Formats: sequence, C-alpha cells, structure tokens
Amino acid sequence: MLKPVDNLVDGIYADLRLKLQRSAIAPSERLVDTDIAARHGISRMPAREALLRLVAEGYLVGTTRGFAVRELSPADISGLFEVRRQLEPRAAASAARDLTPEVAGKLSELFALIEKALAEGDLPALLAANVDYRNAWLEAVRNPHMAATIARFIDYFQSVRIGTFADPATAATYISSLSRIQSAFMARDPLMAQDRMMLFLFAAEEAFLSVRHRQLQEAERQALSGRRRSRRTK
Repeated sequence: MLKPVDNLVDGIYADLRLKLQRSAIAPSERLVDTDIAARHGISRMPAREALLRLVAEGYLVGTTRGFAVRELSPADISGLFEVRRQLEPRAAASAARDLTPEVAGKLSELFALIEKALAEGDLPALLAANVDYRNAWLEAVRNPHMAATIARFIDYFQSVRIGTFADPATAATYISSLSRIQSAFMARDPLMAQDRMMLFLFAAEEAFLSVRHRQLQEAERQALSGRRRSRRTK
C-alpha cells in the first residue's frame, strides 16, 4: 500500500508529466518546489521529489532558479531519433497486427480531432490530441516496456514540437504523414505500418532539426542585441 506522501508525489508527478506532454510548460518557465507545493496545499518535499523524478527521467534539468524543461541540442535530436527508428516502426507493426476494434475506434476519433484542431488553428487542442493519439496506438503494443520507452522518448521532444505545430506548412506535412500511418492501422497491415512509421520519423527529424536551428539562431540574435544594448547604456 502506498503511503500518503507517495500518493502526493505520484499525483504531482502525473500532473507535471501531462503538462510537459502537452507543451503547457514553456522552456523559459521555472518550476519551483515551494510554488508547486503552495498550489497543491502540501509541504515542499513531495513537490521536490516529483520534480527530481522528472529530472531523473530526463524531462527536466535543475537550474539556480528551480527546474526547467530540458532543451535538446541538434545532436540530441538526431541521437534520439536514431533510437526511435529502432523502436517505433517495429512497435507500429505490432500495433497494426494486434489492433482491437476498441482501439481502432479511438484512433479514428482522435485523428478526426487532430484534423479539426489543425483546420481551426487550435494549437493546444492539436498538441493534446497528438499526445492522446500516440497513447492510443501504444495501447495496442503488447510489450509494455517497449511502449513505455517509446512514450518517454517522444515526450523528450515536447519543447521543440510546439514550434513544428506552430508552422502551418510543417503541421500540414505532419498530418499528411500521420494519415498514411492511420490508414495502415485501419488496414491492420503490419508491414505498411512499419514502413510508413519509418518514413514519418525521417520527416519528423528533419522538421524538428529545422525548428531547433531556428530557435538557436533567434536566441543568439536576442543575446547579441542584449549585449549591444548593454554596451550603449554603459
């Protein structure tokens, strides 16, 4: 039986993990254990333990002003996609083979929500539906360790994903690729699902790297502008 403090830690962890999945925590935001404890009306230690668990799992990093979303370098992105290509095509094949009518129905509903959110330009809804779609097809993967590992690797990209979805052309390409995977799932065709997931991952890596390079260039421009302003005021 879990102790009360364990329940508190698990609850805060689950809440923060969901926010991270849906890109509801900006890279510039600082998560402070005392602030989180105050919001939940609890002591500081369960909040800190939940934050440290997210650090241990690679979602957050510690800073001098609290905890922050882990930001990926281009090398991180390429390395993580290399691992994802080893796992996700095989998992997609397994999901297509073992897809139940219940999961198939859920995937169809969620894909419709993704299309609707994209058409309406509703970025939060698009991010939420994307996470739910991912979790739904992973339900059909019989190996729970593989499914959990894939979910973790995908979640590492949340700080970059919002930039890809914010670009209409990139988001449209994503939906087009996802629709081909959806067709493979509905056809219960393992080989098709495997091949289309592999193509999807190569395209996603290219999009994520493009967004990350733009983010880094913008950060450098802002830093340079700040240094110039600082020199002028001296």
